[in-house]
Amino acid sequence: MATGQTDPQRRERILAAALDLIADDGVAGVSHRKIATRAEVPLGSMTYHFSGIDELLREAFTGFARHIEDVFALHLSRADTVEQAREAVTDLIHTLSEGPRRDLVLAQELYTLAARHPEYRELTQEWMRRSRHLLEQHFDPDTARQVDALIEGMTLHRALDGAPHDRELTRLAVARLTAAA
Repeated sequence: MATGQTDPQRRERILAAALDLIADDGVAGVSHRKIATRAEVPLGSMTYHFSGIDELLREAFTGFARHIEDVFALHLSRADTVEQAREAVTDLIHTLSEGPRRDLVLAQELYTLAARHPEYRELTQEWMRRSRHLLEQHFDPDTARQVDALIEGMTLHRALDGAPHDRELTRLAVARLTAAA
């Protein structure tokens, strides 16, 4: 059996496997054994790298939140004007709603945990602060907060609707919300 020292990517594989398992089976379907099997690591690696399932889940969801923040940053960093920022927000909503179903499911699993557990609420609050900070580079703080909520809501509605609204409706909603910007 190899130690964590000889397999430097083992910890990252465990975190990725945890997120994949959550996306497939939900947080309720997660166990050390299932994650170890999915990551193709010895079961003992779980306790070598993490003090328990809670630490593993927090780290996995922290990495996921950073991934989504990076998606926000990628879209919003291209904008130099308010009009470009509006278009970037429109693109972001469509990217998130049309992107990997895994990301949508993971976000909802994280929100569910946050509704029940303060440590996950802190994680989502930090995620929202970072998202709003990126939006505040283009919009005032109140508008940024509203746009952040619009992104979340429209992404979810587009992803779950059997006939999702088109890009023009998204563009119109963003324009209306940011008209004073």
